Amino acid sequence: MRNLRAALVALIIFSPLGACAGNIGAVGGDMNMQRAAERADEILDVVLRDIDPEVAWTHDTTSVGSCDVTRRRAVMTIVSEDRRGSFLGVVDRSWRNSGYRIKSINNDPDVPAIFAQTKDGFGVSLIVGGEGQVFFEVDSPCVEESEVAESTTKPTAPTYEGMEHIPRPNIRSPFWSAGAP
Repeated sequence: MRNLRAALVALIIFSPLGACAGNIGAVGGDMNMQRAAERADEILDVVLRDIDPEVAWTHDTTSVGSCDVTRRRAVMTIVSEDRRGSFLGVVDRSWRNSGYRIKSINNDPDVPAIFAQTKDGFGVSLIVGGEGQVFFEVDSPCVEESEVAESTTKPTAPTYEGMEHIPRPNIRSPFWSAGAP
């Protein structure tokens, strides 16, 4: 834990990962936007499965650029300030165990974040936003243009369909929410 804390302190660089710049062809010529979206879902599924105890999450927006796709998920479990470091550590370990390269870590106490990249060029990030809400995002490299369907992965929290914005986290966990008001 001391080494992780030292790494977090040492790496205060905050640089979002670009989806297309320099990544053309990183996943091969046979991947289109739909397959990239499915791969992004796989990446998100794995990290959320690796979080123990589990957290409740819902789909956030999917964005389609000129040659890339971004999938997002919002954690609806309240992750208290006291547990935030543990949460970041679990995600960091999951991504390292999956062979991802950690590109940067922002250890700001209010809005910490981790940015990584998969071997096949997908940018992955965890960002803690307002009121401690955790967001995951996966950006594909540039791929062939195609239609993109909504994710078929079943969320573990309400979907909040029809709402303009996903609400702040509102599901308590005996572990992750410990110390939260």
